[in-house]
Formats: sequence, C-alpha cells, structure tokens
Amino acid sequence: MLDDFMTRATLAGIGVALAAAPLGSFVVWRRMAYFGDATAHAAILGVALSLALEISIFPGAVAIALLMALTVSTLSGRGYAMDTLLGVLAHSALAFGLVAVSFLQGIRIDLMAYLFGDILAVSRTDLAVIWGGAVLVAGLIAWRWSALLTATLNAELAYASGIDPKREQLVLTLALAITVAVAIKVVGVLLIAAMLIIPAAAARPLARTPEAMALIAACIGAGSAVIGLRAAYVLDTPAGPSIVCVAALAFAATSLLRLLGRTATR
Repeated sequence: MLDDFMTRATLAGIGVALAAAPLGSFVVWRRMAYFGDATAHAAILGVALSLALEISIFPGAVAIALLMALTVSTLSGRGYAMDTLLGVLAHSALAFGLVAVSFLQGIRIDLMAYLFGDILAVSRTDLAVIWGGAVLVAGLIAWRWSALLTATLNAELAYASGIDPKREQLVLTLALAITVAVAIKVVGVLLIAAMLIIPAAAARPLARTPEAMALIAACIGAGSAVIGLRAAYVLDTPAGPSIVCVAALAFAATSLLRLLGRTATR
C-alpha cells in the first residue's frame, strides 16, 4: 500500500494535521501566530545546517527552530517589542538560511521543495519521521493539556495552582519546533504557519470546549490534506498550497456560519 505515492502523501498530510491541530489551538488562543511563522522561517537555516553536516533534515530543523523560539522567549520584554523582534529574527533567519544553502558545494537542492513543500515526494522514511513526530507532539500536548490550558487562560491562576507558565511556554515551544520540522516536507516552511493556524481558526466557531476545538481542528486539517491532494491531482496544481487553500475555504465557511448565526439571534 505504501508503494503508492498518493497513499504516502495522504498519510503524511494527515500526520501533519494531527500534530498541528492541538498545537494550533494554543497558538490561536495565545495569539502566537507570528511566533509560529518566525519559528517556521528559521527552519530553513536548520535545513542548510543539516545538509552541510550531511545528516537528516529533521534534527537540524528541530534544533534551529527550537533555538529561534527560545531566543524570542528570552529577549521578549527586555526592551524589544514582540512583533518587531519576531519580524527581525524571522526574516533574518530565512535570509541567512537561503544564503547558507547557496554556499553548499556539491549538493543539489530544490529550494522550492523546502519553501512550499513536496508532499508527493514523501518516502517511507519521511512518513515514519512525520508520524513519529506527530505522535510525540500529540502525546506531549495530551500530557500537559490541563497545565497548558490553565497557563493559557490566566498566568496568576496557573501560579496559584502550582503551575509555572514559563515551563508550559517551553513545552509549547518544543512541540512547535518538532511540528515545524516534520511539516517541512509536506507544506514547506512558508506554509507551515498556515496549517497551524487556519484549521484551528476554522474550528473555533464550531467548538464549545477547548477539547472539541482541538478535535475539530484535527478533522479539518486532515480533511484539507485529503481533499487538497485530490484537487492537486485533478487540477494539476501545487499540492502544498492546494491543501492550504482547502483549509482556507473551510475557515471561510465556518466564519460565514458564525456570522449567519449571530444575525439570526438578533
């Protein structure tokens, strides 16, 4: 079954969706959209590092994405506005990564594949890494769910409950770095933030509880992967962007439903 490239691509898309959905919910609740985008942009520097050291892309991308997230967390509130800091670090890391790749000798690299993804080229090894990362992220979020939710709702309440918000921020940072690393092959660094944010934002109007929002986001993300891949195959369009387009249409649909619901109650 895994010999078919469309089957591997579909499983890869679903794996990324399952990892991104619960994490994306916290990104939306905490208004960390730009934070996720900055971490994703930094991953291209990790790709260059991995290629230079002749190691797997995954550890290099995780290391640099985690370093970026920790740098932002450390410098924020020390005389730097968060949006300015994220903008500087995100675009600087992306630029340095692209320049570093150009210096690699004897290595042929398709930058478009890393920037926008190449889900149709996912191998069995890639699939194992993606699902391994997805299970790790899902397990980490499930383990810390209550503490993460409390820290997200109110930092003072978290302290009163014996929960350290900074520690929970670190858990989210680690999960975000892993998600970025496993999603590079599927949607690329420029579209990873979209897969984190759009399914979660689309699920918000349909959910009554945080758990329901994460579950609905996972369904929307997985459905977007399946439908987007089919649309890309039929219409001969880029697979990664097609997946994001389907997720965006889902967001538009749920937003319209919320708007109609508000109008009906007036």
